[in-house]
Amino acid sequence: MKKFPKTLRWLLPLLLLAGIGAYLALGRGPRVDTARPTRGPAVEAVYATGTVEPVLMARVGPLAAARLQAILKRDGDPVQAGEALAQLDDREARGNLEQLATRRDYLRQDLRRQEALVARGFISAATLDRLRADLRQAEAAVDGARKPLAETVLRAPMEGVVLRQDGEIGEMVSAGQVLFWVGAPRPLRITADVDEEDILRVRPGQKALIKADGLPGQVIEGQVGEITEKGDPINKNYRVRIALPDQTPLKTGMTVEVNVIIREAADALLVPLGSLKGREVLTLEAGRVHPVPVEVGVRGREQVEILAGLAPDAELIVAPPAGLKAGDRVRPR
Repeated sequence: MKKFPKTLRWLLPLLLLAGIGAYLALGRGPRVDTARPTRGPAVEAVYATGTVEPVLMARVGPLAAARLQAILKRDGDPVQAGEALAQLDDREARGNLEQLATRRDYLRQDLRRQEALVARGFISAATLDRLRADLRQAEAAVDGARKPLAETVLRAPMEGVVLRQDGEIGEMVSAGQVLFWVGAPRPLRITADVDEEDILRVRPGQKALIKADGLPGQVIEGQVGEITEKGDPINKNYRVRIALPDQTPLKTGMTVEVNVIIREAADALLVPLGSLKGREVLTLEAGRVHPVPVEVGVRGREQVEILAGLAPDAELIVAPPAGLKAGDRVRPR
């Protein structure tokens, strides 16, 4: 019988052992990362952005284009209702009023003269009636001209302070341009825009957590107040008012991020986000893959709340390899 060389007699057992090891390794399947569910808080929230504003505030501006002649109140000045804030150029309005008043006065004097002539029989009563009609028109024109003149003075619509004043003396301002924001510094509220997909979950009284870039690391608590019944069909959102505490550090005009708390769970069952595939997770049982349907709650950036279907001590496969299916053998790392 032909014998193998001595070196081959040593090499063959090693090759056989390596082949058996590779076979066993392949038989046990690929290695996977695993994790166990944990317990912790879960919060479901609706995100929105908004602006801080006073509950009581009014905007004041000219009703017609004019030049800004004088500024009588500045930022932070207290004002009373009806107090003058600014004076617009009134020369045209005043001149028109004076011209109409002159005609009215002339007609009044003419009417008195004509009444004397009617009494003496020199003119007819019909002529006198026409004069009286002309006088009534002139008086109405004077009354109408007083309004544009009065509107050249911008006045505070309420008691409060000047929250903001825009425009400078000599500047030409347009109709409707806001020159003054007048209101009460407190209380404040947030007007937020909530997406139409989320608005049905928002209710008055819900807690809202607020963050602002000007207050890094600080969270302010507010409460949902009014919810508009009619949404914006263009932007597809709804206006929500959020009440703020009186001592809030936020200031009027700040932009904020709002999370309206829909539901809170203090001791939720949480699993890694990568372990969830649709509406099921893959668990490892006796070295094999076992899919488990679950009911999902709050989804976070790294974890997901499981409401039902999963045992608290289950071993989960995290980020399972593509193509992994029920019954496949796998090994935990």
